[in-house]
Amino acid sequence: MQKVDRTVVRNQAYRKAAISIRERHNERKNGHYCNPDIMPERSNLNIHFKRCEGTYAQAFDKMVADGTVSTRGLRPDAKVMDEMVFDVNTAYFDRHGGYEYAKRFFTETYRIAADLAGGEQYILSAVMHADERNKSLSKQLGRDVFHYHLHVVYVPVVSKEIRWSKRCKDKSLVGTVKETIRQVSHSKKWSARRKLDERGRPFYGENGKPVLLNMYSALQDYFFNQIQAAGYTDLERGQRASTAEHLSVLDYKIRQDQQQADGLDIKIQQMDAYLAKLEQRSKTVKSSSQQINGMARPALLGSRVTLEPEDWNKVKALAKETLVLRGKVFDQKRQIGADQKEIQRLRQQQPPSMLRLMQDTEDYQRAMRYAPERVQAFVRGILAEVRDKSRERRLERPQGRSYER
Repeated sequence: MQKVDRTVVRNQAYRKAAISIRERHNERKNGHYCNPDIMPERSNLNIHFKRCEGTYAQAFDKMVADGTVSTRGLRPDAKVMDEMVFDVNTAYFDRHGGYEYAKRFFTETYRIAADLAGGEQYILSAVMHADERNKSLSKQLGRDVFHYHLHVVYVPVVSKEIRWSKRCKDKSLVGTVKETIRQVSHSKKWSARRKLDERGRPFYGENGKPVLLNMYSALQDYFFNQIQAAGYTDLERGQRASTAEHLSVLDYKIRQDQQQADGLDIKIQQMDAYLAKLEQRSKTVKSSSQQINGMARPALLGSRVTLEPEDWNKVKALAKETLVLRGKVFDQKRQIGADQKEIQRLRQQQPPSMLRLMQDTEDYQRAMRYAPERVQAFVRGILAEVRDKSRERRLERPQGRSYER
């Protein structure tokens, strides 16, 4: 039974500080890739429908400087760039002629993407990948088959009316529209909206509340309807409310290692906090010692020193505090030692956890015999991407509210 051909489009938001990882993948700037089926020798066949001038972050900054978009009211850590990935299962393109058919299909898809972005001027980069081999289908058909898909990185914008405030000298203008800006806003562009009936009125459900449309579901509908209208009628819409994930065993192991890496990062942060506390406590003890030395005065006779009663009470209090601090410092050093051992264990454990799975397979042994250098480059690529993903997850951790006020 032939597999159903379905359209799929996904949308993901990024902060400016985290977009470079996607840029290196999309623009093929990495030296190595954890995906062994990316064939750099075919990267010249990738098609740029729009090529970014400079980096994604530089292009975004230029749009802000030119006034094309506005970041007014956004928090510094807001998500300011989105990426849409348009996809259809590999066999669909292979049955219809492969590369040339995919090029025509994604040319039309790029037009749809520009409409979704609000205009081509908001698109930073759009590239069709033609260098990723579909391993399972290639093995099934006995020849190389490539998976074509389109990455579109854009700035999510919405129209926002700026109105005259009560402080305006001309009171007749208060509340009227002063200007309309194109505000960068991922949350507003993709927020849920009310479903309307044929007359444009809110559609109410059985519970008596307005029905809200999931905007990502609406995105799937729009892409499917537009591509059907363009003549590609032999496709079906992606399954609604599908959360299925089809991970290869290697992908699953990589995800586990990413979780381990995140745990490692947390332990490193904890250790840094311990060290900071230890340093602060050491400064306190040093300051206390200097304070005690300043209290003592040589006696007139003999080698003894004299203290005022008030200073003597301070010395006793400081001595007691010092004893307590010594105990806490000892506990912190012991905890730091335990953390360092755990970090070392995780670092030693992480690479084998990905390699052990491959080394036991016949394909891995065959690959090592015929292309050992390429296999080693692949492994290095996995480790590099795990580190990149871990860094990306740290940057993506929200600092308070991650959207505009």
